[in-house]
Formats: sequence, C-alpha cells, structure tokens
Amino acid sequence: MAQKGVQLDRETFSCSICLDLLKDPMTIPCGHSCCMNCIKTHWDKEEEKKIYSCPQCRQTFPVRPVLVKNTMLAVLVEKLKKTGLQAAPADHCYAGPEDVACDVCTERKLKAQKFCLQCLAYFCEKHLQPHYKSPTFEKHKLLEPSKKFQENFCSRHDEVMKSFCRTDQQSICYLCSVDEHKGHDTVPAVAARIEKQRELEVSRQNIQQRIQDREKDVKLLQQEVEDINGSAGKAVEGSEKIFTEMIRLMEKRRSDVKQQVRSQQQTEVSRVRELQEKLEQEITELKRRDAELEKLSHTQDHNQFLHDYPSLSPLCEFTHSSSINIRPLRYFEDVTAAVSEVRDKLEDILREKWTNISQRVTEVDVLLSEPQPKTRADFLQYSCDITLDPNTANTELLLSDGNRKVTNTGQQQSYSSHPHRFTHRCQILSPESLTGRCYWEVEWRVSVCVAVAYKNISRAGIGNESGFGYNEKSWALDCDNNSYNFYNNNVLTPVSGPQSSRVGVYLDHRAGILSFYSISETMTLLHRVQTTFTQPLHAGLWTDSGCTAELCKLK
Repeated sequence: MAQKGVQLDRETFSCSICLDLLKDPMTIPCGHSCCMNCIKTHWDKEEEKKIYSCPQCRQTFPVRPVLVKNTMLAVLVEKLKKTGLQAAPADHCYAGPEDVACDVCTERKLKAQKFCLQCLAYFCEKHLQPHYKSPTFEKHKLLEPSKKFQENFCSRHDEVMKSFCRTDQQSICYLCSVDEHKGHDTVPAVAARIEKQRELEVSRQNIQQRIQDREKDVKLLQQEVEDINGSAGKAVEGSEKIFTEMIRLMEKRRSDVKQQVRSQQQTEVSRVRELQEKLEQEITELKRRDAELEKLSHTQDHNQFLHDYPSLSPLCEFTHSSSINIRPLRYFEDVTAAVSEVRDKLEDILREKWTNISQRVTEVDVLLSEPQPKTRADFLQYSCDITLDPNTANTELLLSDGNRKVTNTGQQQSYSSHPHRFTHRCQILSPESLTGRCYWEVEWRVSVCVAVAYKNISRAGIGNESGFGYNEKSWALDCDNNSYNFYNNNVLTPVSGPQSSRVGVYLDHRAGILSFYSISETMTLLHRVQTTFTQPLHAGLWTDSGCTAELCKLK
C-alpha cells in the first residue's frame, strides 16, 4: 500500500506532457500545471491556429495565456525529489507512444518486457513474474516485445498463424488450412522457417561468396589503377625525355646552321672588303695619274712637254671591274630552302608516326581482357531490372505488371501528350539507359520486335527514322511463330534458330557486342552484332495488334 501511495504522489506531481516530475511548474488558467518548457513547446505548435489548449483537460483559450510559476508546487516537487521517490524503478517505466504496453496493467500501463507466444499477450516485468516462478508457465516461449506481433494473427479468423502454405507461399492459421487452403501443401510454420532458413543460409553463402569475389575484383581493379597510373607516368616521363632530346637536337642543329651561316657570311664579307680596298687604291692611283696628265696637258712650252712626257711612270696593272663576277642576289636563300625542306619532311614523319602513337595510346584497354559469358548462369550475373516508360508508349499500348508487360489493344489509351511518345508506331522504350554489360529476357506471344535504340531515335511519323531496325540508331530482332529476322539501318538479315516464346538479349556496350538468344531448356544464339555504340542504349519493344510482350524478372 505504501508503494501505491508513493506512485499516486508521483502521478500527482507529474507533467501531463512529458509524464515526468514537474520542472519549473507553470499554472494554466484552467488550474492544471505543466513544465514551463513543455507548455511553451505545446503552445508554439498551436501558434498558427491561434487557439491555445490545456494538454490535460483540453480547455481552449483565444489568447495565449500568461504563464505564472506555481511556487508552492515547485517547493513540493523539490521535497519529493529529496525523498528519493521521484524515480520509478527501471522495471516499472511507463509505456510511451512508441513503446509496447503491458496487456495486464489496468491503470497506467507499463512498458512490456516480453511477449508470450502461448498467452498471446505482452507482460511488464511485474506481471511477467509468474512465467518465471510458476511451473505452469515453464514451456511458454517468451520473445522480445514488438508491435509487429499483430502480423502473426490471421486477419480473417483472428487466430495465430502457426502454419505455412507452400502452395500459396503465405502464413495461415489452422482454420485457413481447413477452409480456403484445404488440400494445399501446408507445413508447420517452424518447419517452413527451417526450410526458408536453409535457403536463407544458402543465399547468404552465395552473397558472401560474391562479396569475396567482388572484393577480390576491387583489389585487382585497384591494382590495375595503380599499374595504369604507373605505366602512364612512365610513358609521359619517357616521351617527355625523348621529345626533350629531339628539341635539344633541333636546337643544336639550329645553332649549327646559324653559326655556319654567320661564319660563311664573315668569310664572304671579308673577301668582298679586301677586293673593295684594292679597287679603292686603284681609283686613288688612277686619279693621281690623271691629275699629272692633266697638268702636263696644260704645259705651253712644246719642248718642255716633250721633255717631261717620257719621264712619266708607266701605268700599273690593276684589277679591272670587268673581271669581278657578281652573283645574283640570292646568297643564302638556298639555306632557308634546305631548312624548309627538312621541316616539311619532319612534319610528314611526325604526321605519319603520330597516327601510330595515337593508336598505341587508345589500344590500352585493360577491362576488355574479361571473358564474355558462355553459360546462362554467366549471363544471369549481368541481369538488370528493366521496366517500360509510359511516356514513350504508343497510345494503343496498355502497360501492366509494374510497367513490365505491354499489350497492343488496338484501342486508344488515355495517355497524356508527351514529346517522347511514339505517335504512329506501336513501340515503347525503357526509361533505364543501358551501358556496360546488361542481360534481360522478353516473354512474348504471337509477334514481337525485341530491340535496343538510342534515346534520340525519332518518335513521330511512320518513316524509317522512327522504326526499330530501320535506321542506324536502332537494332531489332523481329520474332513471330514461324521465323526470326534481324534489322539494322533498314537491312534485313534472316535468322535461323529454335522457336521459343522467350528471347534473351545480351549487351556489352563497351565491346560493341549485341546478342540475341532463344531461351527454352537450352540457350541458343540466334544473332550477334559487333559494332561501335556511340551513345547509351534503351531496351525497346514493338507489338502487333492483340500481341503481348513482357520483361521477365530474373533476380
């Protein structure tokens, strides 16, 4: 009884919002009290409505009340704290909105600690004691509490679902097993759990093995990155060194030509200067002799003239200008022509060899060494989840099964206008863009065209530019009950192979490989394309009136 009195005292001094002892108790005009922070937060949320309410009695106030601290209540709370009664034992904590409450508590419910599969009830620590102490409850199975336990009850019969229907792959109760699931393959839920657990373990082992394989692949790729970076660094360093040597050689040849031209220039200029000086000396001597002759020619005395004339010294022999051979004004032009010829030849060599160098650079492709898949299990590793885009569907096409199945109804569907929609041809594309390696399968009936196309394929009109396989932007395998035909760029290629209602498509975008397979008990190659894809691809389907095609779930 004393404990109950303490509990009542605690509830008396608890905040109706946080359910804890009052902190800075504030009194509302209706008489109830709350923590200052709690009531402020509560009214802040009601600020937009302009109506403020008491969280306990729900009385409303048109104007936000002015809060007044309840001094007496604050003193009593402090005294209660000092007595050590304010904290309820951890095993008797009250259940909040997010907690699972005890089903036995009649007043304020405590948090449930366990759920009993036999009693089908939640128990707090107090009401759980009989399960621990009484032999009657020894075989009861206790589980951690969870709100999801309600999912264990049959919504139709309100009974615990203790069985599993293998036929319908769902949990059922006993009444279900003798009613709508009568004659089905049913087993106890425990046995089904054991089976599923085994499958789960196998799946986990496969996943863990794939994780290990992928981690190894990641390490290999990381090593490849390091090797590529190292090799590229060495190539750049080596080519820089070679180009530097070539530049140094060119610089030396340039210097040699310059020095040789200047040297020859100096030699030729010296020769010309020397000849020029001789000619200038000859001119001086001739002028002196001309002056003597002029002076003698003016002598009046005939005898004096005849006397002096023989005494004149004979004229010295000089180089005559007629013996100087002046070359045409070209001099060193031939040198420039010779250097220009070297430049032209060097450009030709670089142009020819540069193609080889560039090709060697682009031939570096590490990932192409990965082998192509061979078995169906290999292909399924690259299976991708593909759907169909309603915005591209022709208005006669009806989508279903999560936008995986398309049916040509021959009737207009209520699609809104969209620029990506095929206006005349009964075609549709996937919203997913396909790059890298991808594999998917199509289940079809009567007649279908399985295709891949670039996103920028034309959507309007009935011309070749919009039809799958009739242009360079799409590749298509036409299937009907009698034959296969492959189309690309309006070129038809007859295809032979076993008839099947399922076609597999494998794409290696980087390697430029597109393959179509007939899928039945075996996987048979129908047609393979080797090309260069310049854009991401999208899966496409064409169906005739009354025909259906479906993208299969492979995972």
